[in-house]
Amino acid sequence: MTGENACTAAAAPARPPDIAVRARLSAVGIAAEVAAGRVTAREVVREALARIAEADPSIRAFTTVWPARALEYAAAVDRAVRDGERLPLAGVPLGVKATQRLSAPSVARLVAAGCVPVGATATPGPGTPWQTWGATDRGPTLNPLRADLSPGGSSAGSAAAVAAGMVPLATGSDGAGSVRIPAAWCAVLGLKPTGGLLPLPGSPAARPRRSVPGPLARTAADTAACFAALAGTSPAAPEPPERPLRTAWSATLGCADTRQPVAATARAFLEELARTGAVAPRPAAVRLPDAADCWRTLRARRPPGAVPAPESGTAADRTGAELAAELDRILGTVDLLATPTTPNPPHGHHGPGGDMSVALTWAFNITGHPALSLPAGRTAAGEPVGLQLVAAHGREADLLAVAAAAETVPQSQPH
Repeated sequence: MTGENACTAAAAPARPPDIAVRARLSAVGIAAEVAAGRVTAREVVREALARIAEADPSIRAFTTVWPARALEYAAAVDRAVRDGERLPLAGVPLGVKATQRLSAPSVARLVAAGCVPVGATATPGPGTPWQTWGATDRGPTLNPLRADLSPGGSSAGSAAAVAAGMVPLATGSDGAGSVRIPAAWCAVLGLKPTGGLLPLPGSPAARPRRSVPGPLARTAADTAACFAALAGTSPAAPEPPERPLRTAWSATLGCADTRQPVAATARAFLEELARTGAVAPRPAAVRLPDAADCWRTLRARRPPGAVPAPESGTAADRTGAELAAELDRILGTVDLLATPTTPNPPHGHHGPGGDMSVALTWAFNITGHPALSLPAGRTAAGEPVGLQLVAAHGREADLLAVAAAAETVPQSQPH
């Protein structure tokens, strides 16, 4: 760690009072405690800094920690609370993906809601094209569930920090699955909102975007509260669906090479969700065109949204239109589409090799559909698996409702 990290020991007591009690407290729970005056934001942040100082040397989720700056933010939250200001995320320690500036609109909205940024979380260094790992000057980011496995990426440190209990919330960005993949492999929740819904630097409002900011959290309520702050809407705790949501299942989307243990684990969790009455799985033929060439072409366009030269854009635009049409057809007959989040289990720290970990996620970055990864259990080899749910544009509420129901479901047995 660099920068302000040398101040960590002085800024945070070695064993703050109630640190064990509040270590796993939800973001919503922290905000309620701070708002009620039962604890101050400075106390909460000191405890978070102490947890980071204790846990991060072995996990390496953070590239930089900001103790002095964090305590200044926390003091401002405490003043606002004393002045009667209602902050839906008052005093919540926040990990910030290293590629995102504090001045970025998405991060600024979370700070305005009361979040306290405590440090920058790890992202990948140079390597293979599929950036499903994290890098720090102390070595790779480790998965808190199994140190021999990658935590995913590119929001690697954010997922690892949340999974390890260092912070209850962290920011991510998702251009091909970069929120959902680490959420799946670290067994937390990761939401990719509808493309164009959230503010981005230099992006006109409502312009569809391939890459979008999204939260990583441990609970459905925290995910919903973070999304509401990002979207500028009033927070509301999600409740399980009032009726079973019709859900199409596809292990491969017709184009991915999904491993059987991963598919079996995700499908078993979907069946458990069905027993709660949250979803009603039904047969559906799902065959999406391969998104690879289309995604690469869209990524290469500068600036985002620019009209390409005819020779470079025709095939990609045609594939994008086919993807959108097929998803419109599917989501015209069901409420949700369910898949494993990744076709393969987490790889080791050597990198993904030939595995296309993005094969089940990046199509929805092209079409802009919202998607959520839920923890779905582990394979027989102990590898974490995520269940990805995809909804129609603007239907994040359906995803969060199922996430609320999922909290009543025990993790599926290894497959």
